[in-house]
Amino acid sequence: MEVCAARAPGKIILAGEHAVVHGSAAVAAAIDLYTRCSLCLMPLADDEAAATLELDLKDPGLTFSWPCGRLREVLLTDEAAGAREARPCSPDRLASIARLLEEHEIPEAKIWLSAGLSAFLFLYTSILGCRPGKVTVSSDLPMGSGLGSSAAFCVSMSGVLLTAAGVVTAVGGISGEGMEWELVGKDDLELVNRWAFQGEKIIHGKPSGIDNAVSTFGSMIKFKKGELTNLKSSNPVKMLITDTRVGRNTKALVAGVSERASRHSDAMASVFNAVNSISEEVSSIVELAANDEIAITSKEEKLAELMEMNQGLLQCMGVSHSSIETVLRTTLKFNLVSKLTGAGGGGCVLTLIPTMLCNLVLEKVIAELESHSFRCFKVEVGGQGLQVCQGGCSYFNGDVV
Repeated sequence: MEVCAARAPGKIILAGEHAVVHGSAAVAAAIDLYTRCSLCLMPLADDEAAATLELDLKDPGLTFSWPCGRLREVLLTDEAAGAREARPCSPDRLASIARLLEEHEIPEAKIWLSAGLSAFLFLYTSILGCRPGKVTVSSDLPMGSGLGSSAAFCVSMSGVLLTAAGVVTAVGGISGEGMEWELVGKDDLELVNRWAFQGEKIIHGKPSGIDNAVSTFGSMIKFKKGELTNLKSSNPVKMLITDTRVGRNTKALVAGVSERASRHSDAMASVFNAVNSISEEVSSIVELAANDEIAITSKEEKLAELMEMNQGLLQCMGVSHSSIETVLRTTLKFNLVSKLTGAGGGGCVLTLIPTMLCNLVLEKVIAELESHSFRCFKVEVGGQGLQVCQGGCSYFNGDVV
């Protein structure tokens, strides 16, 4: 029995959402909320009829299983075609996977579940073939709230499968959650990222690739017109993430900004240019070294001002929401600055936590936000990307791995 695990972080957009679609720069960063995948590869059974592939989704409390013989029959494959080169999912293969999912009678209301299961079956069978095994998934990330939950799923899944295939190996250890998580080398991360992107394409159709890149490589990334630039944060940045629990339609919000830009081309061009300037300045500030309290406070004040300006411009784009405004008013009472992250229209809001902020004040902020039925997460921004755990993992969410 072979065992391994992987975890991948979610992400936030520090600056530039929506405007990035119109050519402006944006800044994204990893956060220390993770999706974790464990894999227990079973030995090939003498009784092939008993061999199954099982997926246990801890958070919704759902378990799915497929007989390996049925996978081979429908997908017309047994062995993996080669894990060292990421391949897209062909329309024929996606249609075959859809037939497998139809057997589980997943309701249309859970289209997100079908997309995630399709990505799982594609990644697993492409990398490991139809080998029997059990995959367990759990996550700190709320789904559909703009924190990159689907990318973290695809990155952690690709990471654990490629580790089990012997293609990805760890290069160094860090401790966390009672487990010996290990970092992965750059070339291996590149491969994981390519596979994760194929999974994201199954889920989203035409993803930008930014979410999976941030989840894979961690730290912070500036992106503009398809070009990614890695940023190195010299000081830890802490944020309070408030999940408003208000769902939103990302496509409709993006379309709404584009329509507004068509109606008011000159005004919106100025808005996008201003956002670009903010993103460029944020990129410079996060890389500045601050070696004492005065320098750190000055750096945080500049970042707070830029966040405040960015939020005002997002309001100009028409993507705020009453729930977001409630968060802004609440945090402003404590002299804290907030901005939406992602598509807006609900979703999540970032609040910068100054280094010198008293914990008692933060607790009061959280209590008041939670009184509105919001959910809060205190996170550190710009940390590690994908990490793996091989063999020596003892327990993973209650399952021996």
